[in-house]
Amino acid sequence: MLGFVPPLPQQPGRPPSSGHMIVCGDDALARRLAVELRFIYGERVTLLLPPGRDANSPETPLTQRGRAAALFGRMSAAMNRAGNGSGTTGGSGDTNAGVEAVRIMEAPEPSDDVLEEAGIDRAAALALVYDDDERNIRAALTARRLNPRLRLVIRLYNRKLGQHLEELLDQAAAVAMPGIDPALLDASTTVLSDADTAAPALAATALTGSNKIIQAEGLLLRAAERPPPRPGEHADPGLCTLALLSSTTNDPAGAEGSDSSGDEAPQLLPDERAVADATGRGTVVLEAISRADPARPATRMGGRGAPLAQIFSRRLRWSALGFALAAVALVIASLLTTEDTALHSAYLTVLDLLGMNDPAEGASAARQIIQILSGIAGLLLLPLLIAAVLEAFGTLRTASSLRRPPRGLGGHVVLLGLGKIGTRVLVRLRELDIPVVVVEEDPEARGIPLARSLHVPTVIGDVTQEGVLEAAKIYRARALLALTSIDTTNLEAALYARSVKPDLRVALRLYDDEFATAVYRTLRTAHPGALTRSRSVSHLAAPSFAVAMMGRQILGAVPVERKVMLFAALEVAGHPQLEGHTVEQAFRAGAWRVLAIDATPPADRNPDLAALPPFDPEGDATPPPSGLVWDLHPGYVLRAQDRVVIAATRRGLAELLRRQRSAVPGR
Repeated sequence: MLGFVPPLPQQPGRPPSSGHMIVCGDDALARRLAVELRFIYGERVTLLLPPGRDANSPETPLTQRGRAAALFGRMSAAMNRAGNGSGTTGGSGDTNAGVEAVRIMEAPEPSDDVLEEAGIDRAAALALVYDDDERNIRAALTARRLNPRLRLVIRLYNRKLGQHLEELLDQAAAVAMPGIDPALLDASTTVLSDADTAAPALAATALTGSNKIIQAEGLLLRAAERPPPRPGEHADPGLCTLALLSSTTNDPAGAEGSDSSGDEAPQLLPDERAVADATGRGTVVLEAISRADPARPATRMGGRGAPLAQIFSRRLRWSALGFALAAVALVIASLLTTEDTALHSAYLTVLDLLGMNDPAEGASAARQIIQILSGIAGLLLLPLLIAAVLEAFGTLRTASSLRRPPRGLGGHVVLLGLGKIGTRVLVRLRELDIPVVVVEEDPEARGIPLARSLHVPTVIGDVTQEGVLEAAKIYRARALLALTSIDTTNLEAALYARSVKPDLRVALRLYDDEFATAVYRTLRTAHPGALTRSRSVSHLAAPSFAVAMMGRQILGAVPVERKVMLFAALEVAGHPQLEGHTVEQAFRAGAWRVLAIDATPPADRNPDLAALPPFDPEGDATPPPSGLVWDLHPGYVLRAQDRVVIAATRRGLAELLRRQRSAVPGR
């Protein structure tokens, strides 16, 4: 493979350097996290993988070691092509120098002996990103016992369990290190979920297509893609321009830009001159920073309880409506032909319908005719009531079973796969009250109980088989989210769905970048008017785990074509590129931009960034006393006690963290 540089084989006699980082995992996230730490943050990394082939990708002939080496090789080649144009390098200053320092080990379990051989006693941080929660918990308890000062980053799907585990491990660190700095203790254990990290971006792709939403710590940051302005028009810059899209975005045969796309790649955080000089390029602009609504629980399809539409069939409802109209017509006819009051006419009609009234022997001919018609209509009432009882009984009996898609459903999202990622995306979509139809092959999949409890229509079947997507009403859907763990299944489903509905919005979960680029180009060429996106869960989640390994947390990550932009909350103190500089001076094109400031004194600061009312600077560059500022004056001077929300590239954030460590003794 072009640019392949093999890492050194396992060498038990060569101890890792002090302060290195260890990554333990069994899937794509572990390999991408090692890439992030080595090539973006310049850290020395030991990667611990299980031996043998990747069980999640049986069609790939590479072993775990081989896949990791191939990924390192591709990243090394990309870094060589990118050069040092961004002004940042690896920890040694050479993008090639650290490739040999990536130490790949193979072991079935992260046992005491294996972790000691990996250098757990000298490591600065350990990432446990196995797909199995139980294995991660066991390894975390072992690692905390072997090295109480170790920073732990743990991948857990169970949110509640993760909170309890984080508190337990932090308490263990506090007992082992009395008097530890609370800030360091807060970063000593971090529990993350790749599903939670990737789900908002995947859901936003299906819903808004080009819009990107970050919702964290009480803030809602919304960005949107803008097409290139027409001649004589000026593009709306929003609050600021976050990115210039690649020059191939508007070419139906073009590919999404990535780190290795050269001049055609998207430009993250461009300056005003670059935006003005860009012609024919779309932009990603920050539209708003506001308070986020409290997270709502996922709702059932159709609201609370079981409405009539779910209990009774459409045919029965139409029959009941017809009977009611006939009864009203009989009441009106009685009013017109007799001198009775409306109440008495309705009373007599009801008695006639139920067969409870005496024969109208001495009445007028009109009254007798109405009574006969009422009796005939009453004959239809009995089977209607029996059908209603039977349908209600059947609905209540099967209330805990999976629903089938209703006949008139339209404008929904078809979600393929109810694994970890699909389940989190389903919750996100239902929180937004978006109708969803799920397609899952395994009736015992992780998310099936959730779909049953939310009354989400579900189709059990192989999506590659004929008729399955039709059962999900794909021809009426607004978007398709293909989130199974098999690339070929996602691609086949997308191609078939596009043949049924050419303008369907499609988002694919694909692992391999080169494969994803080829898929994107093909789908764009075949359907230039439709929105196509390819997303890698590990690519979206890896930056969050990498920043947690460095002792910081980020608010979220948004994809810009095949690049990733990070939104982070940082303390200004200790950052020489921020402290004492104005907002305008702190901006570094292609690296980072300050978006908002929490100027609250540290002693009064709330972890929730939106807890305090926003401060209106009214054009004043003097430091505000407290509050959150998101309409920033360019002359505002950043102070040590400030906390800022920034947008940053991965390399830009890495540089900020390295500069902070070098500026603050002991970090």
